[in-house]
Amino acid sequence: MITCIHPSFAAARLLGACLVLGVVTAAAQAPAAQAELARGQQALEAGDFPRAIREFEAARALAPENREVFRGLLLSYLQGRAFPQAIAAGTEAVGRWPRDPDFQHWLGLAYFQNREPAPAIEQLQKAAQLAPRNADVHHDLALVFLDQRQYPQAAAQLEKVVRLRRVALDNVLLGRAYQNSNRSLRAIEEFKSALRLDPNLPLGHYHLGFAYASVGRNDEAIAELARDATSSQTNPEVFYQYGHTLLESGRWKPAVAALERALQLAPDHQDAFYDLGKARLLMGETAAAIAALQRAVQLDPQDASAYYQLARALSRKGDQEGARAALARFHELKSTQTQTGGMATGRERK
Repeated sequence: MITCIHPSFAAARLLGACLVLGVVTAAAQAPAAQAELARGQQALEAGDFPRAIREFEAARALAPENREVFRGLLLSYLQGRAFPQAIAAGTEAVGRWPRDPDFQHWLGLAYFQNREPAPAIEQLQKAAQLAPRNADVHHDLALVFLDQRQYPQAAAQLEKVVRLRRVALDNVLLGRAYQNSNRSLRAIEEFKSALRLDPNLPLGHYHLGFAYASVGRNDEAIAELARDATSSQTNPEVFYQYGHTLLESGRWKPAVAALERALQLAPDHQDAFYDLGKARLLMGETAAAIAALQRAVQLDPQDASAYYQLARALSRKGDQEGARAALARFHELKSTQTQTGGMATGRERK
């Protein structure tokens, strides 16, 4: 099973693999391969993947039709991050045992880890057909869809997962899939469900606050974000989103404090510099606003919004030539760019 741990909804990047080791049964072993199978399983459980691979390859040479040999070998290649070899072994395994959902599942994981999403989706869909009540298969298929930004497809798989088991992170992932496919109200309900399952869920209030902010429920958003800002002292995204929402609510002074904290934790956080410049400008602190906005355009020269705010700040300072240059750059960028949003950033770019 791939276990998703939220970073910043950047990434994330949804790629860690956690595999359940199969138990080799003596009844399934060809007599000639029993010793190699036992040594391979011992090495696999000890985390010695090169030795496990050697033992299982030796067992395969002795018992090429033994299903348990292929289980151990495929898991060893996956855990040892030898993904091309895992794909080769998995392809042979599904050819021999096409109705075995584990082989389809693990081959899909190997393709995903090898950055081949199309065959990963194909294999995981086959596994889901063979084992429709296996939550891990639906979960992993959803993660591939999320990685490919196919949010409706991810949501469809995660809806099955949350019906099959009660794990808070599953609800978080479903909420994110809803949020990124413009179903914010449903996202809110999933984030609430996640917090009911685990009140101490890391970043649970952050996700709920983000969703509230996306539908303009800023007071509720601020209350949720404040809880994670208090408990999560080292996550710049929490403080950025908290500051951004305070800024959008007209609470400039606390917004500045939150944004400066975000920048202490992530000195190159471009969105935080943008919002800090905007807040400083609204507070009448023109010089500080210019400094923050100049840093924002340095970090992302393609951000049209930053040039627009910089033009305003420079005009207020009396630097009309600089303001005209910044405004011209804003219009140039605006004519070639499309608006972006979603979970990756708390603001929409002009």
